[in-house]
Amino acid sequence: MTARKTESWDSFKKEVFGDRTEVIEGVRVQVPTDVPFGFQERLADLSESSEREDVAELVDALFGPDVLDQWEAAGIGTIGLMTVLTWGMAQGSGQRDFTFRDAYEALTSDDPGKAPAQPANRAARRAAQKKPSTAGGGRSKRTSSGSTGSGRATSSA
Repeated sequence: MTARKTESWDSFKKEVFGDRTEVIEGVRVQVPTDVPFGFQERLADLSESSEREDVAELVDALFGPDVLDQWEAAGIGTIGLMTVLTWGMAQGSGQRDFTFRDAYEALTSDDPGKAPAQPANRAARRAAQKKPSTAGGGRSKRTSSGSTGSGRATSSA
């Protein structure tokens, strides 16, 4: 039997997933290489919250502690933060070619095929639900001036 070379998890992870960093709002952060365990469930739980602590929990999970404080000090806004979170989740899910522009367009697109997997919060979901639709949900126009309540005359030949 041949002995296998042993390696540490950290060296394996660095080799397989990479060790990229990115500067966001002047803060150097580690690019997520995986979505933290339980993150999707926690995101779903917190999606209706706009509490700062809840947002900080999500940012901490993807980018590390105190990053939100630094971004806030640098002046990051709501759309910017949502863009960065969307980008980070895509990176952590293995979509290495997903750009900040892709994240922004996914957030602001009217195309449902480009929408993020889950809107960031309840306000975003409600706004998406209130968009006027061309199908359903309203009175329809009359299609014919003829009555549809009585039978049609047929020939008896």
